[in-house]
Amino acid sequence: MSGTRLCHSITVVSVFCFQHCALFRMWRAVRFPSLWLPGRKAVRLSSSNPPKPSHPFPSPSNSSPRPQAEKQRRRRAREEAIMSSQHNSFYKVIVYTVQTSPGAKKDTSLPFPSSYSPEYVESSWYQWWEKKGFFSPERHQLSHSVDQTFSLCIPPPNVTGSLHLGHALTVAIQDALVRWRRMQGYRVLWVPGCDHAGIATQTVVERRLLREEGKCRQDFTRDGFIQEVWKWKNEKGDEIYHQLRMLGASLDWSRACFTMDPSYSRAVTAAFVRLCDSGLIYRSEGLVNWSCALESAISDIEVDSKELSGQTMLFVPGYENKVEFGTMYTFAYPLEGHDGEVAVSTTRPETMLGDVAVAVHPDDPQYQAVHGKQCRHPFTNRLLPIITDPTVDMELGTGAVKVTPAHDHTDFLLSQRHSLQRVTVIGGDGTMMPCCGQWLEGVKRFDARQLVVDALVEKKLFRGKKTHAMTLPICSRSGDIVEPLLKKQWFVRCNEMANKAIQAVEDGQLEIIPHYYTKTWKNWLSNISDWCVSRQLWWGHQIPAYQVELPNSTDKQEVDPDVLDTWFSSGLFPFAMLGWPEQVLCLLSDLIFFWVARMVMLGTELTGQLPFKQVIFHSLIRDKYGRKMSKSLGNVIDPLDVIHGRLQEKVKEGNLEPREQLVAMETKDFPNGIPQCGTDALRFALCSHKIQGEDISLSIPQVLGSRHFCNKMWQTLRFTLGVLGDNTAPCFPLSSMDRWICSRLHSTVVQCEHAFKAYELHTVTSTLYSFWVHSLCDVYMVRNPGTVIQSDKQDSGSARQMASTVLYHCVSMSLALLSPFMPFITEELWQRLQPFRSGSTDQASLCLQPYPHSSQLVGL
Repeated sequence: MSGTRLCHSITVVSVFCFQHCALFRMWRAVRFPSLWLPGRKAVRLSSSNPPKPSHPFPSPSNSSPRPQAEKQRRRRAREEAIMSSQHNSFYKVIVYTVQTSPGAKKDTSLPFPSSYSPEYVESSWYQWWEKKGFFSPERHQLSHSVDQTFSLCIPPPNVTGSLHLGHALTVAIQDALVRWRRMQGYRVLWVPGCDHAGIATQTVVERRLLREEGKCRQDFTRDGFIQEVWKWKNEKGDEIYHQLRMLGASLDWSRACFTMDPSYSRAVTAAFVRLCDSGLIYRSEGLVNWSCALESAISDIEVDSKELSGQTMLFVPGYENKVEFGTMYTFAYPLEGHDGEVAVSTTRPETMLGDVAVAVHPDDPQYQAVHGKQCRHPFTNRLLPIITDPTVDMELGTGAVKVTPAHDHTDFLLSQRHSLQRVTVIGGDGTMMPCCGQWLEGVKRFDARQLVVDALVEKKLFRGKKTHAMTLPICSRSGDIVEPLLKKQWFVRCNEMANKAIQAVEDGQLEIIPHYYTKTWKNWLSNISDWCVSRQLWWGHQIPAYQVELPNSTDKQEVDPDVLDTWFSSGLFPFAMLGWPEQVLCLLSDLIFFWVARMVMLGTELTGQLPFKQVIFHSLIRDKYGRKMSKSLGNVIDPLDVIHGRLQEKVKEGNLEPREQLVAMETKDFPNGIPQCGTDALRFALCSHKIQGEDISLSIPQVLGSRHFCNKMWQTLRFTLGVLGDNTAPCFPLSSMDRWICSRLHSTVVQCEHAFKAYELHTVTSTLYSFWVHSLCDVYMVRNPGTVIQSDKQDSGSARQMASTVLYHCVSMSLALLSPFMPFITEELWQRLQPFRSGSTDQASLCLQPYPHSSQLVGL
């Protein structure tokens, strides 16, 4: 799995392997001029003067492009203006103070606040939606329902921490699609879940126990430690669900699933047994990625690659001083029975105690004379054959390479071709093995490096060192340097299942979106190796393998103590969360996400069908500097800090190591804090970016631009309610301006239909923003001389009534169109419009109303 990395997020997938950067322009504020209301004082549609955000969508390229540096300078200037303290008065917080029991409907008959405040708007609605069962497919009947289903599961976030903006992007995309389908009348099921995150959770709990009680895992029995993990999970595990609710995710909470739940654990056991019975799971000795800090095998996806340009000093867990990397060491092996030597180069001299051969290229002229000869190992006295292999790079180092099959993936394959022995010299704890001799036994591997070099110098076999560019494998969970080790592990045979997954795409049964990732899909699966699924942990699904004891047998082994790779259990999520293997609901996913290959392979093998029909790869969120968000950089943003605002820089204790906390505290991107932006603004800003194939560089001013749009909507509704009459039923004839705005509305609905079907959410948001701000407000409401907005006493009452009626329908339909992206403000404003609805009855919620369709507007 090295190279391409499929990773993290939605029935839609976060792509971490292809990284393109596109900065979107800021939002321009469109402020309304003073408008005269009959019998009222002149008012503005914006109650104050907010800072001018730039437009969220790229403008047509009809002018010559400015130099990139100039664009960045202007963007920074706009962001600084928005974030400056002089504008903070715009972000006045208004609180909904009416006593409302949990789950009761919010009272929208109260006076309309003068300005938009997300804290006021987003109060009480979610609890009402949840209690009324609007998110459950069984508990609501729609008059416009269709005989189709839409089912998907949330990518289960790790139980170890809180959600970040990357998760918020996933939620915003998924919920927009879910709410859109629900309003179209589909039976919709969106299942929440949380992953037990074996390595991450165990590491967090171990740190906590060490910090608070001075104890390590080994001070507990296995059962005792697992109880400590459950205790931690019960205390901290609800934080993620709280964040999901705050993000407005319309999940069916009655089906919430945790991957260590008893029913889910039964599914994991059943999957392992079935795969084992079919010969797809086997136990064998193999070379695995090993974290000495964790003392466990780790998956390829948990290995980060750090590029070094040359000699570099790095901190390594368990070492007080920095360790030198990026250096090539050269030493010589004396030829046995002949004068001369063969010099080899390596970046890891401590592993030379495990050398079993020297390899050269068969066509390398400088080594033609030594083919078939042997070298004598200076410390182990082992004879090392000189072998030839065409994979040896003649241009690297001396052209001759040491062969260490037990500590190098390339050498392991070479040993298979040449039937070489494999000698392990580094133990699972990262110390040198007894076979290395008393002078090295128990010494840490990187401390042993210098001892080996000194010993080579003493034997006059050291030939020097030089700086060398290299790639260093880092354990993403522990920060440790990954050590390839030979271990007996459980493996899944992947070749046959991978071929089925490739064929599913080629036959059109499974669609990859964007389509250009189809080639990556095929390349990755075509080169897949068998999957190591065992982990040397205590927290997780213990491998259901047992030792059969025959009568009078002295071989009495215990149950396998290892647990399964978290990716194995999460690969079952699309069908295990629906009850497999006992009873599966009659709902199949139309979409799904990130650990896609595992899910496709396991789903096809265990259920006989694909777990979903489409895979959408969405972008990676970066900070405003274009950097990937990570705890180590201190640039991770909690979406709740954006929603509720943050008065000053803060660092959550959470799961950060002390060094990570220091980095985070030194990162002062928001010295004046973050203004309260609200859920709707955050969701709209996230969905306003092109999510297919281009990374997203998100800044807080961009989210504030969406907040300004919320205020625009708020003031538009405030004005609309002031001009509506008792009758909002359409009447004819329409004026030319009325027909024009209706045609613009029809065009908007058509564009939304097409863009939703293509999963181009940025097009939907751009279209809706343009209609509301430019067509409805700038033209119809401001520049229309025949409407009630600009009317005087000479205008006829019918014209005013018609204009206000058209305005009502444009606003009402626009709220429905925006509802999947901005559920809170659209619900609040739609509910306030209902008393003016012609033939109004007790309407439930906007989220269950029919999504506007172009056929509704053909007559207009």
